[in-house]
Amino acid sequence: KTKQVHGSSGINAEYGKRAKVQVAAKKEETAATKTKQVHGEKNGSTREVPLQKQPRFYPTVDNKKPLNNRRTPKPTKLRSSISPGSVVILLAGVHRGKRVVVLKQLPSGLLLVSGPYKINGVPLRRVDQAYVIATSTKIDLPALPEIGDAIFKRKGKPTKNEKEMFIDNTPEEPKISPEKVALQKEVDALVVPVVKKTPMLQSYLKSRFTLTKGQYPHEMKF
Repeated sequence: KTKQVHGSSGINAEYGKRAKVQVAAKKEETAATKTKQVHGEKNGSTREVPLQKQPRFYPTVDNKKPLNNRRTPKPTKLRSSISPGSVVILLAGVHRGKRVVVLKQLPSGLLLVSGPYKINGVPLRRVDQAYVIATSTKIDLPALPEIGDAIFKRKGKPTKNEKEMFIDNTPEEPKISPEKVALQKEVDALVVPVVKKTPMLQSYLKSRFTLTKGQYPHEMKF
């Protein structure tokens, strides 16, 4: 619609005009078949024949094509009750039931925790925050060395070829690298003095978390 507005200058203003949009030209569709003359009275005079012949045999196994994934992984959000220096209770793994100190959150989203090892025997470990109970106890951590996910990476299992099929090629037991041992000693030297300054905290970290009959963790305050 057009609307005329008369002002003092007598100029007409037009509104509601649509902008011209350039439409791309349609591509000419190429023919997929061609017309072929057929001889014989009962066969008809012409027949449509595809330009590109279909394969005579089909693969027995379908090759799965990966789907397009446009989602970008977002960093894991840390729970508000957990922060560097918080004391948490492990709920899974070899050291379940033990209390450990959270050092920081790694780039992978996992928590980096330690006993410290000198107090309750829990070394530097990566733990999912879903498998810990956060407590209200917290200590002030000093400046710690840079620790990433690469230090926890293990070597892959050796593969067996046809020639090595009958050779004993069992993987060796994982050994603690000397770098990790030195890093554990460095972390303990920084965290243990802070733990000892806090009264009753050393005995609190040494004790295990247990439940008896009639005790429910969702009704407790940690």
